[in-house]
Amino acid sequence: MEYPMADAEVFVDQESPSAKEEPGKKRRRSGSHLKFRAFPSAEQSALKEYEKLESRTRRVLSTTYQKIIQSVFFEDGIPSGVKYLINRLLTLIEKPSLEPVYIGLFGSTGAGKSSLLNAIINEKMFLPVSGESTCTSCLVQVSSGVSDKYEAKIHLLSDQEWKEELRNLTELLDKREEGQGSEENDWGDDSDIAEEAVQKLQMLYGRGAENKSYEELLRTKLREKIPTSKIITLKGEEASELSAQLDSYIRIQTGDADGQSSEPQIQPLIKYVEVTLPNSEVIPEGVVLVDIPGTGDFNSERDDIWKKTINKCSVIWVISDIERVSGGKAHEVLLKESLKACQRGVCTDISLVVTKADKLYLPEYLRERKDGKQTIGTQREAILERNGAVKLQRSRILKEKLKRKLPSSSMILDAPDLVYTVSAQEYWQQELLSEEETEIPKLREYVRKRFLREKRRTVTEYVAEAFGILLLMDNFNSKENFMEDYFHPSGLKRFVEERVTVLEKDVDQCFAQMEQPLQEGVRSAKLSYRRILSGRLTRSKGNQGFHQTLKAVCLKNGIFASRTLARIDLNEDITQPIYDKIDPIFGSIFRTGKDNHAGLLPHLDAFKLSLHERIRNAGLRSDWKSDSYKQRLLSQEVNVMLGALEGHVLRKKRCIYESVYISIQNELKYCYEEAAQVTGKKACERMKDIIKRGVERQVAEGMFERAQSRMQEQFQELKSGIMEKMKMRISTMLALASSKTEGLYIELPDVKTEYKEMEKLYKSLREIAENAVLRKGLQDFLIRMSPSKVGPAKS
Repeated sequence: MEYPMADAEVFVDQESPSAKEEPGKKRRRSGSHLKFRAFPSAEQSALKEYEKLESRTRRVLSTTYQKIIQSVFFEDGIPSGVKYLINRLLTLIEKPSLEPVYIGLFGSTGAGKSSLLNAIINEKMFLPVSGESTCTSCLVQVSSGVSDKYEAKIHLLSDQEWKEELRNLTELLDKREEGQGSEENDWGDDSDIAEEAVQKLQMLYGRGAENKSYEELLRTKLREKIPTSKIITLKGEEASELSAQLDSYIRIQTGDADGQSSEPQIQPLIKYVEVTLPNSEVIPEGVVLVDIPGTGDFNSERDDIWKKTINKCSVIWVISDIERVSGGKAHEVLLKESLKACQRGVCTDISLVVTKADKLYLPEYLRERKDGKQTIGTQREAILERNGAVKLQRSRILKEKLKRKLPSSSMILDAPDLVYTVSAQEYWQQELLSEEETEIPKLREYVRKRFLREKRRTVTEYVAEAFGILLLMDNFNSKENFMEDYFHPSGLKRFVEERVTVLEKDVDQCFAQMEQPLQEGVRSAKLSYRRILSGRLTRSKGNQGFHQTLKAVCLKNGIFASRTLARIDLNEDITQPIYDKIDPIFGSIFRTGKDNHAGLLPHLDAFKLSLHERIRNAGLRSDWKSDSYKQRLLSQEVNVMLGALEGHVLRKKRCIYESVYISIQNELKYCYEEAAQVTGKKACERMKDIIKRGVERQVAEGMFERAQSRMQEQFQELKSGIMEKMKMRISTMLALASSKTEGLYIELPDVKTEYKEMEKLYKSLREIAENAVLRKGLQDFLIRMSPSKVGPAKS
């Protein structure tokens, strides 16, 4: 009998590095006593206990792994059951302590992202800041580590990735002289596109590069030597030292009087930048703060990284300054993109962070102030009153927007803080506001709590799964007849098969909820695509300044992205009516939350609970003790099985959500390519005509209906995947648990010592949680009983 294997079989190597050294030990060797400096003492104690628990668990698993590979005769072949155990052991041994918690600072030009990030990490001028102008030129990730130095890694485009962008840049610039004498030759808005393209070429190749062809530039030597590895590493003893080195890489450089930078630059080749701080007192190791500039990039690779980074952020802070938050449209666009990330990615929390909250002109504020009940005597009082009003107003507006797009069960809607009003400048100066009133400490507290919650969950799941493996191994060597007649064929096995059938019907009903909104969305898209397309392709002043913009859109399959200009995505525009209809239902299907009976994950939870109940009843009928390892073995394997399945579902949802968009983009690819080749007089009008006719043709041939079918197929693929994985894993669980009665007894090394150790560690999880609650309660009590530590701010 062959045991179903794990999703990815791990090669068994008797000299595995994981077996020789406790995983993660080397990483924690340096500065481990400083690892949790960012936390108050009570939380530090809990985190240290979780760390010890995880470390001891890894040590037990490594010892167990060594025992197995030293006892198995590899030349005789490895039994399938042993292979399964070794795969499970190696997967856990090599599993990272905690997946990084990404927090995205998502804002437009001049919103103050870099200033805010500097304040959060408590390094005043670490990332370049420059008033209202665009300053950060690329995506920057900031985290803390165990090193005693500041370090940055500049990741560059590969040769092939740069060649692709170089071809597109030269195509844009080669067409500038065509159509002279027509209205299209007045650059208008296109001047920004041309200026950006010229600047990139001059940075890398020098003056006159913009006049060379693609082939000529390929033969031209770059002004700056590029490392073969495509990674530049910078280090500094102090923050200021690394900051000075970083400046030329991440600050947008301006040219000299002739438009050319006097120093060679490689900014056009930079994908993104990773910065690692020494062990931080304010940011936990494992949290990654990401400065996400603008709305994408003309380079396909950088634009893809921009989207992927947004998708992997579990928290997104939409950044907008106090003067633009009311009436400005920039943060509305970013909020829209953030909501999409919430649907397709892992984001579970969105907040609006209003920056520069200390800026206020008192005479104007007093003149326009409507509520005159309370007298305002100082600038500080006015700022606090205005910030409080902004919080209330924007929280209400944001919650309304979230309700329209997300299901009512979304946990985001219950968040205590949807809007923060922060001031990085006052955080350093404290002339008008106290440190607490700048709300920088409040954001740090949020980060700490988020990290603590993730660490607790990860370690709990890790120890529980490790205990399950030791239970499983102990079962192999048990002298008892583990699986009795009650279990199969007429007992647990049949029950499981029946529950799988019920689950399949539940999943069908769950996914069927998408049929009506999908149909309504398609009808809406077919009625509105002409109006939407016409609005995107028509400019009030005619084609002036639109020729190169449209060409850039066509060169990138319907998308134009720039670090300075608004993002254009024709595919997104014409599919938006579909997403407007499906978003709330889609969110309900893939989200956990209160009273979410329509969701997929609750169905999986119900399936898991029914198995637990059956196993418990089986234990009672079979005279098992309530704490019998037999019952815990099956229960733990059920938890592992469903946990892995939920991860698969969450990864798959992005493919499903984007299937409509990708289907439409692929359908229109040919007409974009055709339009991109248009040159000569009236090129802009001819490009528009090709796009419009191409869309009309595809719609008539069923473009939207095919997109609908593609999403439905993706849902069916997910359902099939769930059922296949469920049956495989349950088969594995029952086969391993019943190996004795099946005549497949496998002699394994004695692991009773390791089993008892894991049992102690498993029981200690509850003690840690209880102690943490008690310590937190005591800490809160002491805080309430002590006088406030925050003194009055300077007036």
